[in-house]
Amino acid sequence: MKSFLKNILSTIIGIVSSILLLLIIMLVIFSIASTDNEVKIKKNSILKIDLSNNTIVERSPTNPLEAFNFTGEMLDNLELKEVLDNIEKAKYDDNIVAIYLNNTIVNAGLSQTEEIRNKLLEFKKTGKRIISYSEVYSQLSYYLSSISNSIYLNPEGVIDLKGLSASPMFYKGLLEKLDIDMQIIRHGKFKSAVEPFTLTEMSAENRKQMSLFLNSIADNLMDSIANQRGLTISEVQNHANQLSLENAKSCIELNYVDALMYQDQVNDSLLSLSQSEKLNIISINKYSSVKVNTKDISRNKIAIIYATGSISSGKGSESSIGSETTAKAIKDAREDKNVKGIVFRINSGGGSALASDVIWRETILTKEAKIPFVVSMGDYAASGGYYIACAADSIVANPTTLTGSIGVFGMIPNLQNFYKNKLGITIDTANTNKYADMGINRPLTNYEKRKIQKSIANVYETFISHVSEGRNISKSSVDEIGQGRIWTGYDAKRIGLIDTYGGIEKAIDIASTLANIDDYRIISLPKKKDPFSEFATKFASGSNISNILLDKIGVRTELTKPIENLLSRDKVQARLPFTIELK
Repeated sequence: MKSFLKNILSTIIGIVSSILLLLIIMLVIFSIASTDNEVKIKKNSILKIDLSNNTIVERSPTNPLEAFNFTGEMLDNLELKEVLDNIEKAKYDDNIVAIYLNNTIVNAGLSQTEEIRNKLLEFKKTGKRIISYSEVYSQLSYYLSSISNSIYLNPEGVIDLKGLSASPMFYKGLLEKLDIDMQIIRHGKFKSAVEPFTLTEMSAENRKQMSLFLNSIADNLMDSIANQRGLTISEVQNHANQLSLENAKSCIELNYVDALMYQDQVNDSLLSLSQSEKLNIISINKYSSVKVNTKDISRNKIAIIYATGSISSGKGSESSIGSETTAKAIKDAREDKNVKGIVFRINSGGGSALASDVIWRETILTKEAKIPFVVSMGDYAASGGYYIACAADSIVANPTTLTGSIGVFGMIPNLQNFYKNKLGITIDTANTNKYADMGINRPLTNYEKRKIQKSIANVYETFISHVSEGRNISKSSVDEIGQGRIWTGYDAKRIGLIDTYGGIEKAIDIASTLANIDDYRIISLPKKKDPFSEFATKFASGSNISNILLDKIGVRTELTKPIENLLSRDKVQARLPFTIELK
């Protein structure tokens, strides 16, 4: 009977999983098919940018499940480059008379938002207007909207201007409850990636760097808002300190918005602006399918190589950087005779020091081949993310980019008491050599710790040597600004870690200038795999529907990733100490 019921249950689960998988594939096919058709745009149209219902990504995922959530909705991912290209297209499109920003929140990183904001400022120079409306503005949403010609707010709305805060989570208490002893070896007094596992609060050094970083970012945001709204930065800071924008009346009295309106009134205003009988609004998603007349396709190429996520050895994935995949992408671009320049787009807080070095080597070989190699930093390009950037001919970053964190650490958990006290498991060992069992099943000896410390010091020495050579800065100076300390892009330019401010478009311009070409086309690497073969491969390699379900329903979250990353990857790490997300 047990066997019979087990077989019935397995059959039911298999049928349900198959039906679910089939439905998902059909939804994705329908979605792809519906976006393939060219969209015809009407005269006097207004381009709507809604980043509350779209997520800005560096590259759209090929896995069809990434666009699906279990509320029954298909989530829209927009590539940053796609958004920038659409705004550029709208500048010269006679059918587009204005841009309408409608964002309660912005599902994008801070540096990504800054790039979009700068592109909108370019759009304004054409004389076309930008109108913004929201029932409530988050800080990041208002930062983006502050460039608008007119900013409207719901009569019962507010602007959530209150400054920035960072609240790292600390896992020491959890590890103590589990009887796990985290053995730490680090180099760099600011290398605080290990602190969540050893402390219950920030160290003095980490609190100092965190405060400096947040204040630098906040000053940039508030100064940008002040400049657009005819205020001073001190006024904006005071309004944030006093929570002055607590109601719509205060928002208009303090000159943060131009009028209080309901949605129907905003629509009337947009209709008047378009000077049309009917309001024609086209979403930025659909506008991507509006074709423009293009010149003959150039043989010259500039390759954008995307490196997003944690750095590890092997092939990686769409959300992580694999040394094998990324190194191959750089090599393929270098060996393509039509590739005249490379833009390395990095959005990473680091990871494996060994994997970072493998990628760094390919950047050196590319420079030796005399191919212009330019780095474009996204929200993060720190620690291992800076390691793989430091050899570039030019490094471009936004003032809000988080970079630096030049430091190394090692972390080896001792699970002996966890096995014994929590699971009732004991381990006995037979060795051929004295330290053959060095690892996670027992405490490290002092001799072993000294050996690992020496290894960490060697990796750090290699790291600062690479930075010294790549940036033409003395090793002692690199060590002084290193030690695991983080820097904003604004400060990084002052100390020589980057060359200029800007986003991915600025990096492309620099690459084309260095290559001495005006006519070129953009290609993206690593090449995307066919979405359905990629999906099938994940299942065949051991990824199953239950793991995907865990991710989608939130059992695995950003809060659990630090533990997973640090316990599952190489023991010697060059990694950012925290993740920051601003809304």
